[in-house]
Amino acid sequence: MNKGELVDEIAENTEVTKKQADTILTALTDIIIETVSSGEKVILVGFGSFEARDRKAKDGRNPQTGKKLKIPATRVPAFSAGKVFKEKVNG
Repeated sequence: MNKGELVDEIAENTEVTKKQADTILTALTDIIIETVSSGEKVILVGFGSFEARDRKAKDGRNPQTGKKLKIPATRVPAFSAGKVFKEKVNG
């Protein structure tokens, strides 16, 4: 499902216009991005949580040449599915 299809589903399930659904979805994603990038965690009970995690520096290899290289430490966004979400996916 892409963003357009998700907007259609939101509009259909909430009885709002597609334009309003797109505005809401865009605002939601923008808020999650800003919150996580500022170091805070976003928790949606039953669905999951979004947070930034630190990834340690490590040694790697160039797959084409086999040459060793250093992969620097970085912060990455992460999502952890909630209990209800996991149970629904597992049937």
